[in-house]
Amino acid sequence: MNHATGSSPARIDHGYRMGFTVGEHSARHLRRIVRAFLARWDMVELTDAAELALTELVANVVRHVPGRHCTLLILRRPGGLRVEVADRCPRPASRTAGTGDDGLAETGRGLLLVEAVTDRWGTVSVPGGKTVWFECDAKPCSGPPTM
Repeated sequence: MNHATGSSPARIDHGYRMGFTVGEHSARHLRRIVRAFLARWDMVELTDAAELALTELVANVVRHVPGRHCTLLILRRPGGLRVEVADRCPRPASRTAGTGDDGLAETGRGLLLVEAVTDRWGTVSVPGGKTVWFECDAKPCSGPPTM
């Protein structure tokens, strides 16, 4: 993370909001934040999916947003987690299978991964930018295995 701005987190037990200027290694730090909240909220089973999806959204900011500024919102919601990444780039997020005719491009699959590992995702255009979000549903505990 290069630097943080606008530190006005929501209630710590229900959510987190912070503005960042992200860089090449920012996703690692942001994954730690998500992991800590999921552990606190007893939703560790969502960690892998949430970390991968967040990494892809942050990578899109690094690659496509001039100035690389975004706002991260992590929310505990009934039955799961919602993560939003808002930026000031009005170009819509698109779900593509890479660039090139052969389909072997190494980029362009991030939102396909987000779709694959989350329960829901979407994008909302807002004046001066957009918000890309995803939700992961917590699985109800079924108790200890029976023998």
